[in-house]
Amino acid sequence: KAQQDAFLPHVENGTIVLIGATTENPSFEVNAPLLSRSQVFVLNWLNADELKTIVQHALEDHERGIADLSPNVEPDALDALVDFGNGDARKALNLLEFVATSTEPDESGRRLITAERVRNAAQRKVLSYDKSGDEHYDIISAFHKSLRGSDPDAALYWLARMLEAGEDPLYIARRMVRFASEDVGNADPQALSVTISARDAFHFLGSPEGDLALAQAAIYLATAPKSNAAYVALDRARSEVRKSGHLPVPMHIRNAPTGLMKDLGYGAGYQYDHDAEDHYAGQEFLPERLKGQKYYAPTEYGFERKIKERLAWWERRKRKGDS
Repeated sequence: KAQQDAFLPHVENGTIVLIGATTENPSFEVNAPLLSRSQVFVLNWLNADELKTIVQHALEDHERGIADLSPNVEPDALDALVDFGNGDARKALNLLEFVATSTEPDESGRRLITAERVRNAAQRKVLSYDKSGDEHYDIISAFHKSLRGSDPDAALYWLARMLEAGEDPLYIARRMVRFASEDVGNADPQALSVTISARDAFHFLGSPEGDLALAQAAIYLATAPKSNAAYVALDRARSEVRKSGHLPVPMHIRNAPTGLMKDLGYGAGYQYDHDAEDHYAGQEFLPERLKGQKYYAPTEYGFERKIKERLAWWERRKRKGDS
């Protein structure tokens, strides 16, 4: 990227007309000043009709196509070529050429191309997937949003897309572990254990046996109650730390491992909660300036409803003790 800066003044004064083509997202690969002075054209995948037209042209073209091989393509075979091309003309044409050249001509010199021959040559559809490009991030995003949207079928589809395309299964497992804390949280605390177990199971079994553990975890996450309260709470607490800075730890909850520290008041007044009624002493633990501040707001969903009730009960006990 640093080398791109050298082009900028020459592009601005018209000395250079920059024309480029890339399979990467220019937002990530081209410097912002250079990109802002460029016209970006997005080339999308070809649809089935467009791809079929290109294949038919190749069948009829003697100079740049394979018409000299005298191919006789059955309608189902043409559909199969389009299907395996998967929006990519190069893949479809390469497959067509391979099938045509590997098929022996009949007595009349024609080469019969059937759907079965196309399928045998292709073996399996090659999925478009770049582990460091847009498709990688788009599909993991689709997977994450399907889990968040409580759609197990969509989650399984995107999981299968990644596995079939060769994505690192442990990368998928890591994303599900993150999701369990970020989007399920304490609405179902078991979700984190399920995803950790799925990661461990895959690490132990490998593929394809371990793939089922990932699928099981994905279904669990998609059908679990959702809460991002823990995620929001941590963000609030971090914002508070950045804003309020280095506030002193209250004396009563400081560590006092030596006599000197005890003489200085470290730990003085601390109440051991297990010795209190209902195992709750109702002390303050935040710095004095932040007394009464709340960061965690549990939802009404799943286990967080119980947490919310418990926090409300403790708050009532605390107010009663203060009065």
